[in-house]
Amino acid sequence: MDLPHHGYRASKQRGRGTPTGGESMLFDDTSASGMNTQGYYTPDYSMAGPQNDTQAGVSNLFADPMANAAVMYGSSLANQGKDMVNKEISRFMSVNKLKYFFAVDTKYVVKKLMILMFPYTHQDWEVRYHRDTPLTPRQDVNAPDLYIPTMAFITYILLAGMALGIQKRFSPEVLGLCASTALVWVIIEVLVMLLSLYLLTVHSDLSTFDLIAYSGYKYVGMIFTVLCGLLFGSDGYFVALAWSSCALMFFIVRSLKMKILTSLTSDSMSTSSSAKPQMRMYITMATALFQPIIIYWLTSHLVR
Repeated sequence: MDLPHHGYRASKQRGRGTPTGGESMLFDDTSASGMNTQGYYTPDYSMAGPQNDTQAGVSNLFADPMANAAVMYGSSLANQGKDMVNKEISRFMSVNKLKYFFAVDTKYVVKKLMILMFPYTHQDWEVRYHRDTPLTPRQDVNAPDLYIPTMAFITYILLAGMALGIQKRFSPEVLGLCASTALVWVIIEVLVMLLSLYLLTVHSDLSTFDLIAYSGYKYVGMIFTVLCGLLFGSDGYFVALAWSSCALMFFIVRSLKMKILTSLTSDSMSTSSSAKPQMRMYITMATALFQPIIIYWLTSHLVR
């Protein structure tokens, strides 16, 4: 007996198979390429075809004479720019001269710190020369350097941050203001010295780096003063301030005496020099007397 079909078609078992000879496929079946009968990729299947094309394109690019010319032209422009930058830097700052002020060793640093704190025991203050060229700091303890001022400045900033933290007044803004104030005072002092020497037509071998070095030695006394203030209170602070100020003034006078006042004899023989010996002495004394004021100004707010 035939059962009625309620609008349903008889289901057929569907399966993937190869088309019969009489049927044609609209698209080629590529899903089974590179796969074995279990449906996994075979080891000989390679996906490096596009990479080989890219490598071939890069090789063709560098093999092109125009591309090589462009690369060489770009390299020449970069070298010219580097030379121009080095030339402009050399106009304002000599790298070789800057290296001279950092030519120090441990022995020099220890001796220099002892002279800065106990200058009264030092006898020979003359800077030594070799063929009209001053000896490096590691060879002459009287030669100025920039290593100690730089390290002392960094130590002062760290010590200021610690002092502010102990007093619960630390903040990045306050520490930045402390660092910028200390740096600005050194710049002002050096500019005033250069202007005074220029206006008074004082002929000396003092360079800008020399003035920065002598001005930066005050940070050693500032560190000593702040440490004594933190350890022994206000009494220890003022005792350390008096000691470091007197020691620094003595050091500045004896050091600048060899740089400025030694030219009195040669300038007195020249009629073109308009600077008087008294004015040169005033410059030296004013520079020395200005140091305690700066030390007190930059350290008094760190000790309470």
